[in-house]
Amino acid sequence: MPLRALLSVSDKSGIEEFARGLRQEGYEIVSTGGTQKALEKAKIPVTSVEEVTQFPECFGGRLKTLHPLIFGGILYKRSDPVQVKQAKKLMIEPIDLVCVNLYPFRETAKKPGISRAELVEQIDIGGPSLLRAAAKNADDVTVVCDPQDYPRVLKELKGHKKTSPELRRELAEKVFLHTATYDCAIASTLSEGRHAGILLTKKMQLRYGENPHQWGAFYEYADSPPGWRVLQQEKKQMSYLNILDADGAWNLVCEFSEPTAACIKHANPSGVASHEDIAEAFQRSYDADRLSAFGVIIALNRKCSAAVIRKIIDLKIFVEIIIAPGYEPQALELLKSKPSIRVIEHHCPENADVPSYRTALDGMLVQNLDRKIVTEADLKCATTLKPSKEQIRDLLFAWKVVKHAKSNAIVFVKDACTVGIGAGQTSRVDSTIIAARRAGEKAKGAVMASDAFFPFPDSVEEAAKYNIAAIIQPGGSVRDEEVIAKANALKIPMVLTGVRGFRH
Repeated sequence: MPLRALLSVSDKSGIEEFARGLRQEGYEIVSTGGTQKALEKAKIPVTSVEEVTQFPECFGGRLKTLHPLIFGGILYKRSDPVQVKQAKKLMIEPIDLVCVNLYPFRETAKKPGISRAELVEQIDIGGPSLLRAAAKNADDVTVVCDPQDYPRVLKELKGHKKTSPELRRELAEKVFLHTATYDCAIASTLSEGRHAGILLTKKMQLRYGENPHQWGAFYEYADSPPGWRVLQQEKKQMSYLNILDADGAWNLVCEFSEPTAACIKHANPSGVASHEDIAEAFQRSYDADRLSAFGVIIALNRKCSAAVIRKIIDLKIFVEIIIAPGYEPQALELLKSKPSIRVIEHHCPENADVPSYRTALDGMLVQNLDRKIVTEADLKCATTLKPSKEQIRDLLFAWKVVKHAKSNAIVFVKDACTVGIGAGQTSRVDSTIIAARRAGEKAKGAVMASDAFFPFPDSVEEAAKYNIAAIIQPGGSVRDEEVIAKANALKIPMVLTGVRGFRH
């Protein structure tokens, strides 16, 4: 009895080559609609599903493959004599390979102005059923849902006619994930977000969780390609906190269009700086608070140069992770001498409206990431004295940083570099005192950012002790008039953003 393959794909990339390879291994090809036409146009012999079922495709293509002669050929167990006998009695011939990918529901849903009726027509019925049937019977049937798998399937078939049990099980697992993410997308889209479908795939086992007595793992979204890759971690696997800190550092530097470096410790920035030379930006970010930058995460929004790595080596900085959009070859070579540093390549996101998830109270909190950019045009000067152009530049820099420090957060900045950061305090004035203590003499002439309004004038009074030159804050307190009056009295220009930058 000849081997048979059922091919029915929406994404036809590589299907002709795959079909030819199957034919060379002695497979008869059964197909439907558009796939059948594509194969016939390529002069590849193909049998229509209608010939097998003796039943026409109908209802505008809604019904094609849902027939016992198709599903029976996929599902019956070849190792079960009773089922084999029953298949022969019912004249059901085996289907040994199923290659299906699904109607482009998610791609259609992204198109502007698409109607619900158009979306509904992109809900595949036969495709997921074929895939699930073949995956269920992976002991006997090879199932393929991804064109990327065509070459290795053909490689295993060559000279053997069938794939290995290990590959069949792996492809079956992939199918169940594929159909699950497809159904999640449908449920989420048609319910207009009332149902959220989140499927995760384990990317790596971590050294431990938040503490060494806790286990930890990192999962990526099953329906999204990974946005980052590890280039070096031979000596030490990443931990839960490493990834949290790397994420915080990366989101921070992606706020900036100019070359920027950030040093992060325990999810808070210890130093951030911009400079046309990324190595100099790194040096300034490290110098901003050398004491805190121990066991540090370093993020760069430009390619990591060899000069950056030389500075790390020469200064003997204890670095946990470096994350950047790329690395000079010489930088990677130098990093080989520091195998304990984990090296990550990442790229700043293009999509500004992506959801953020956090578990809470046995459920999930969901919000979009805070990628609100405050520009000079958004600022409202609340005081009589106005900030200079140079001060406005630093105020906007400070605002970008303060959004990424834990609330309550205060950031001092001078010449596009942080000089003092106070974060995570229960009192805003305490954060101001901490920022001032870390800045020391550098506070003189620096600007100050607050992630939320000042509930009292005390932080402004504290800032004046250290000769802070200008302040940026959201405004919106019932005591705004008192706070602004105090800034006027102390001759400190104050601008309001109108938006808050809390980070918990």
